[in-house]
Amino acid sequence: MLEDNVMQPLKTADSGEKDMPIRIKQNRSYEIVKRLQDILLSGAALLVLWPFMLIVALIIVIDSPGASPFYSQQRVGKNGKVFTFYKFRSMCADADSKLESLLNRNEMEGPTFKIKEDPRITRFGKFIRKCSIDELPQLINVFKGDMSIVGPRPGLIREVEQYSEYEAQRMLIVPGLTCYWQIQPKRNELTFGEWVALDIKYIEERSFFTDWKIIFKTFGAIFGMTGI
Repeated sequence: MLEDNVMQPLKTADSGEKDMPIRIKQNRSYEIVKRLQDILLSGAALLVLWPFMLIVALIIVIDSPGASPFYSQQRVGKNGKVFTFYKFRSMCADADSKLESLLNRNEMEGPTFKIKEDPRITRFGKFIRKCSIDELPQLINVFKGDMSIVGPRPGLIREVEQYSEYEAQRMLIVPGLTCYWQIQPKRNELTFGEWVALDIKYIEERSFFTDWKIIFKTFGAIFGMTGI
């Protein structure tokens, strides 16, 4: 299935689906400065937040004895490149093995799995998801270059294998820590198609102004506790 850490060709678009190729702004200066900005912001955030992140990790260990406070997963980035994605653990240690039994309760159409009351989420996990604190370890991914501060959220391998050609255009740029979908007030009520449309909108519009608009609105979403 995987060769040289890159995903294989994806499914073609379904009949009647929007499949027009999107317009990507080719701006080398933007790409260079965006990467420098990602390094500076993620590096500074890690330096400032590491004591807080250590406290979060300790609480997770207390709340979920025997489980690692960190969770790593294979995700798909730009041009189908697979990378290791980091999060704070918000689910029980055997969450992945329990997924199969929950698939029939999926509340989102398309390849993405989401349910409002996921029984695998721990007590503290529910809180850190609500505040998006569980995403903080992805600052490491940003610093390494796997991700950017702003960009489409990276998909799981099993999800990406089901993408149509139109949906796969999300992978034309580096995935992000936050995006248009992340700042929607009722993002959990959006369909997967609407989520993809927001990612395509970002890819076509991306600029420093758009990036910083999303960053500032992300802080509003965090303090408003509109996370998953």
